Formats: sequence, structure tokens, C-alpha cells
Amino acid sequence: MVRLTHNPLGYAYYIFPWGEGELSSSGGPRAWQKEVLKGIGDHLKNPATRHEPYRIAIASGHGIGKSSLISMIIAWALPTCEDCKIIVTANTGTQLSTKTVPEVNKWLRLARNRDWFDVKATSVTMKDPGHEKTWRADFIPWSENNTEAFQGAHNVGKRILIVFDEASGVADQIWDVTQGALTDEKTEIIWLAFGNPTKNTGRFRECFGISKHRWKTLQIDSREVEGTNKTEIQGWVDDYGEDSDYVRVRVRGEFPRAGGNQLIPTDAVARARRHVATDYFSLPKVLSCDVARYGDDQTVIGWRQGRRADFCVKLRGSSTNQVTERIIQEIEKAKAAKEPYDAWVIDGDGFGAAVVDQLEYRGYKDGLFEFHGGERAQDNSKYFNRRAECWGLMADWIKNGAQIPDDPELEKDLTEPLYGFSNKQQIQLEKKEDMKRRGLSSPDSGDMLAMTFSVTLAERKTRHVTEYVYSGQYQQGWMA
Repeated sequence: MVRLTHNPLGYAYYIFPWGEGELSSSGGPRAWQKEVLKGIGDHLKNPATRHEPYRIAIASGHGIGKSSLISMIIAWALPTCEDCKIIVTANTGTQLSTKTVPEVNKWLRLARNRDWFDVKATSVTMKDPGHEKTWRADFIPWSENNTEAFQGAHNVGKRILIVFDEASGVADQIWDVTQGALTDEKTEIIWLAFGNPTKNTGRFRECFGISKHRWKTLQIDSREVEGTNKTEIQGWVDDYGEDSDYVRVRVRGEFPRAGGNQLIPTDAVARARRHVATDYFSLPKVLSCDVARYGDDQTVIGWRQGRRADFCVKLRGSSTNQVTERIIQEIEKAKAAKEPYDAWVIDGDGFGAAVVDQLEYRGYKDGLFEFHGGERAQDNSKYFNRRAECWGLMADWIKNGAQIPDDPELEKDLTEPLYGFSNKQQIQLEKKEDMKRRGLSSPDSGDMLAMTFSVTLAERKTRHVTEYVYSGQYQQGWMA
């Protein structure tokens, strides 16, 4: 251990059982991982640079093994310097607890010196009596209102390792207070910032721009890394386009063109949860259903009328027959209450096609609209497809003041999908499948609400009872 104090690459080869068990298919770190490990070692071996902060920023596509490298560095840094202090954070608490921490724990379990560590859910300490509070790694979710943990990242005369996982999502305030930990004299200081370059503003972006002279930077294309799923990656390129923002960020490790990639701002959704809409009763009322079958996804039925929206029901594990029956119940219940729906929109892709067929067979064809998210957008110059367009209209609706259910799951669904631009500069919404690869759930409630914007209804005033017909033209009034 003493001989490997300033040799993290040699340590990785020595301490892990390459070619055996879980590492049977690997003979050592990947090429880009070796480059980073060697860079840290070269910096520390040189007396002239050893006590200067070493900053590493890596922007990459998916699947390159960044969590593995983070784990290898932690597994080296902690036991090779007495009273080493490590702080690890990530873009979200979920990322930290479900992705980063389990990966670190896996590599510590694989290490030859596994019995040296006391591994807990939020920390790793060395089993050396009297050093439990000073020789440790802590996994800390960041908060803009509580930055003390990062302000106190001092360890004079010893070693500090700071890790930002998915660094684009870490707030600028955390970056700024962490900077204060770099002032300790005669201290080995290493700051790692890894992740997909999801935002083209903020401190992570500045590592590759205005602050580049302070950082060792790498931008890594997933296709150029051994061990990545090249077939799956090519599928993303085929779906989104080589020069789309999705491929730039998730494959090429390049920053997006767009200033931000959250289509619907969190603060706008929070306002909509508190908003109370008025004067919407005379406007068209649209029922919508996003159909799922089994697994983690859920079928969501809801409605929107003017600037108010609400749920009818959320269902899990329901058959298409059961979903059809529930939609009919909602239609008839509204009719009996003299608050009839003017249209019902059903997701016609996948299992939803069977629901559409059954509604037609049961006599509910009039008022039925079948939604296909992959169809050409009406405003094809602005939106990549119909789903992106409906989400864009919904985003405008929410930002301009609307009432939605006070439901945290809906807020999550509305704010988590990312967007970018196609090679034709069309707004392109992240696919459900790609959200799941990021560890997120399908935005079923958000899709249900967005589909209500796929039909536009104009008021017909020829009868005493107000009726509406599909016009095919966007009418600002019915969104008021």
C-alpha cells in the first residue's frame, strides 16, 4: 500500500481480481480509465505539483464506465493515505443512492483489502480504532440551502478527494463553496467532475471553456470505448440523428446547443399545482388515456378543459378490456352529470391500439381520436414529431398559468423528460425508453395530459346546447 500511495493505476491492477469472477471478462481498466489514473499518479509523484489541486472534468456519452472509475479512485485514495477525506455527491439524491453508492460498494467488495472498510449506506470508514471520524468517504446529497458539508472540505497536510457525479446537474453554489477546499497547504487535493454534458451553461460547462486552463479535460464518445453496446448506441443515432442534441450529449460527450434541456421548468409546474383556474366551464372538455399493460408503467386516464386539468384514475396491470370499460364509464358518468366530454384521445401505439378498436366496436367512435406520437408535427419546422409538439403546447400552457392536480408524481413526469434539437433544429423530446435507461420511470401522467393538446376544437353555436366540432386548426381561446 505504501509503495502504491502515488500510483492509482498500479493499485487498480494489484488490488482487484482482474480476469476472475465478476471481472472475468476484463484484464484491467479501460484505456480512458488508465489515462485518468496515470494522470493522477503523475501529478502526485512530481514534488513540484503534488500539493497543487488536480482538477479532472470528463464529459462523456453513456456506458463508458465512469462509475467504475470513480469507484477505483475511491478504493485507492482512501486506504493509501492516513485520514484521507472523501466527499462524493451527484446531480440528484437518487443518482447518488441508487447508482453511485452501489457501484462504489461493489468495487470495495471486490478489493483484496475489503476487510479494511466499514461500508454503510452513506459512508465508508476505515476500520482503524480512533480514526472513524477522520478517515472516511461520505456520500452527501447537495442542497443550495445547506452547503456546510462542502464548505468544510478541509484536511490540511493529508489528502482530499472530491467527486461530482453527473456534474452538469450540480448547482453552481456547490461548485463555488467547494472551491474553498482547494486552499489547504501541503495537501494532496483531487477534484473529479464526471457526467453527461446535459447543460451548456453552468460550472461544468465552464470547465471546458472559460476555466479550461485550470482543468484536465476529456470528452469521450461512447462508440470509441471498449465494452460499450455499439448496436444500441447506433440505434440512438438512427432514431435521433448524428448531429442531434441527444446524440451529442448521450453518445459524443459534447454539450447541447440548447441553453437548457428541461422542457417544462420546475417552478412553472410548482405554480400550476397551486393555481386555481376560472372561466373554463364553457370550453371544450377532452378526455385522454395513456395506455400501459404490465410492468412499472401505468395506464392514466384524465381530462383537460381550458386551463384546468385533472385525473380520473391511474391503473396498473389492467387488460385492454378493463381499460376500455373504464374509459366508457368515465364518458357515461360525465354525460349523466351534464358535463360531457367533447372528445376522447387514446394513445394508439402498442397496447392502446386494442383500446381504440374496442371503443369503436362499442359505439364510441364519434369523438374518438387516435394519437400517434411518431407522426409528423403540424408545425414541422419547430417540432421533430407530434409527441414533441404536444409537449411543447403543454409547456406553453403551464408556463402561462394553468391548474393541474397537486400531485408530486405528475410534477416529476412533467419535469424529468429532456429535450434537444434534431439536425434540422427541431425540438426533440427524449423517448420513454431512454428515460428508463437513466433510471427514471415512464412519464405516463405527463403523456396523458400532453395528448389533450393533440385535438383542437372550435365552438359551434347553432344550437341552444353548446356543441364542438374538430376543426383541425389551433384555437387560442379554448386554452384560456
